[in-house]
Amino acid sequence: MTASSFAHQLFYLEPVFCAAVLLALFRSGSVKKFPTLAALLAVRFLSGTACLAFVGLSGKGIEKHLAYKLYFYTYWPSYAIEAILSLAVIYSIFKLAMAPLKGLATLGVLVFRWAAAISITISIGMAMGPHFSGLTFLINLVTQLQQTSSILTLCLLLFVCFAIRPMGLTFQSRIFGISLGLGIMATTNLVDLAWLSHNAYLFSIANVTRGVAACLSMFIWSAYFAIPEPKRRLIVLPTTSPFLRWNQISMALGDDPGFVAVGGVPPEIFAPAEIEIMRRASVKMSSTPAQSEPGLLSRLA
Repeated sequence: MTASSFAHQLFYLEPVFCAAVLLALFRSGSVKKFPTLAALLAVRFLSGTACLAFVGLSGKGIEKHLAYKLYFYTYWPSYAIEAILSLAVIYSIFKLAMAPLKGLATLGVLVFRWAAAISITISIGMAMGPHFSGLTFLINLVTQLQQTSSILTLCLLLFVCFAIRPMGLTFQSRIFGISLGLGIMATTNLVDLAWLSHNAYLFSIANVTRGVAACLSMFIWSAYFAIPEPKRRLIVLPTTSPFLRWNQISMALGDDPGFVAVGGVPPEIFAPAEIEIMRRASVKMSSTPAQSEPGLLSRLA
């Protein structure tokens, strides 16, 4: 079997795996917990099914040039949407992983947003080169977005692997399973892009590796959603843990400061009821020593 024929078979298998993962996702009741992953799989399933239909009808029900245009304008925009949804999946996975430590979660989300914004800006800037225009610009932009998404995905996978124990997670948790599947696809995308930048004739091999990585990732996801997830362990951190200290620092930095009135407060800013309460309190405080003094003298006598 040649590489092109094997890639063609994987091309047909990928929508089937997408449907299997979506079914497992709905049956496990995890759609509300992972809505961005469900959206990513739905886009991948719809675009894959549409591209298969255009390839099958090329030269039969649809003219070949028209079928190619339909395929092109379905594949690349959906590829860009998948890159954006992959960033959304990474974002949601990070928030779920860091949920017990609110301070670090807030700080990490802020860093993630800035990193994603800077990476997307750099991707758009690199795509707007002097030799890129029209369709070439679209292809280059989507490729740069996929590279950005792949790099951030690998960073997330590395973080989850190091923080899985302190965060009360296990390797059977769905957070780790989703990160693992995304990491496999991200690694494959980066390796394929590096190959194709030096060896354009390896396009068929790149298609095979991408297809194998996508099917393997979806098989992992379907297995994780089909098997019951163990409960998250109670997090018990030592007092010297850097997670605990940085979480306390982050929470302290994120709190809104209190406000104190310092001098020059006009009485007009108070309501009449507040002025009456303060008047009664001052009268009570000034009369208390005078009332208590006779009792004290009698006890001394």
